[in-house]
Amino acid sequence: MTGNTTTGTAATGNATTKDSAADERLRRWRLVLGGESADGTGRALSGKDAAMDGALSALYGAGKNRGSSTSRSAGLGASAPSVARWLGDIRTYFPSSVVQVMQRDAIDRLGLSALLLEPEMLEAVEADVHLVGTLLSLNKAMPETTKETARAVVRKVVQDIEKRLATRTRATLTGALDRSARISRPRHRDIDWDRTIRANLKNYLPEHGTVVPERLIGYGRAAQSVKKEVVLCIDQSGSMAASVVYASVFGAVLASMRSIATRLVVFDTAVVDLTDQLDDPVDVLFGTQLGGGTDINRALAYCQSRITRPADTVVVLISDLYEGGIRDEMLKRVAAMKASGVQFVALLALSDEGAPAYDREHAAALAALDAPAFACTPDLFPEVMAAAIEKRPIPVPDSDLPGSGLM
Repeated sequence: MTGNTTTGTAATGNATTKDSAADERLRRWRLVLGGESADGTGRALSGKDAAMDGALSALYGAGKNRGSSTSRSAGLGASAPSVARWLGDIRTYFPSSVVQVMQRDAIDRLGLSALLLEPEMLEAVEADVHLVGTLLSLNKAMPETTKETARAVVRKVVQDIEKRLATRTRATLTGALDRSARISRPRHRDIDWDRTIRANLKNYLPEHGTVVPERLIGYGRAAQSVKKEVVLCIDQSGSMAASVVYASVFGAVLASMRSIATRLVVFDTAVVDLTDQLDDPVDVLFGTQLGGGTDINRALAYCQSRITRPADTVVVLISDLYEGGIRDEMLKRVAAMKASGVQFVALLALSDEGAPAYDREHAAALAALDAPAFACTPDLFPEVMAAAIEKRPIPVPDSDLPGSGLM
């Protein structure tokens, strides 16, 4: 009897577990499908689930095929109070990463950009790089009453990026600058022992278990007066919004290093030099004007004219390469800069957004000139700059982009 009772109890427990798992699956499908005629689950929602479903329906529509581009019966309305309440709801029910996605969808799907010009709306949103890009695109239309709030939002995002990336960037580039000053007779504390041992392995004495170093390899410490020149040439067309934000922050970090002379140039069909604003990346960002055409050739011509020490200069073009200017002239300028000793890198994007849209023909043409063209994440950027400063192969990420990995 005891064995039968135990078996029966286990069977009951297994059945309960299966019922619970099935109920959870129905709950998740109900949240995905959105109810009404799209339901089909027979599962009613209540409490927090019902509130989450309401927030999703307000944005993505409550009818059949919620979330598709053909169903936009959303319920946010066009008033700031209703949108502000919705923003509060989604921050209550969803993690920050999901909130940011939903905010972007609300701006894109429901045309809520105009509401971001109201201070109370800006105070309610979850600030991220994409929101900064939207605010910068609205900069010229922004009323004075909103500008200070907008600057505060942008500054918060900039400070978060700086906190995450600045220290490692400075440390990585300081090391690169030190190593770039190679010397043949280093002081003892400056000997690069790994390289020295590898270079003298032929002089290994097995009876003594040691290597006799005939040639020492090391590096001298870069003096404060020794500078590298870095030119950041940034495409400010609308598709490059996130890249503009990250590049502006990196520009300010580089400018804070005494041993690097940094120039920051933004362009569309015109060219604007924002170098004198590099002490504050927020000023740099509000000096940009997202949107418009693209004239890479004109921008590179300006940058080329400002180079005084080509052998010690790194030019970083950040652009999707959709050139509206003179293509052949652009390529000739890149070739001329490289021939003079400039280290040239083309970043198709500087962001965490994944593979960007870009002009494949121009990317391949740059690769043929021995100039790498690839998408770069902010976390990889310090290593890219360090390699360029040391004139060693650029750490191009694995990718199927034409020209990636070609140096």
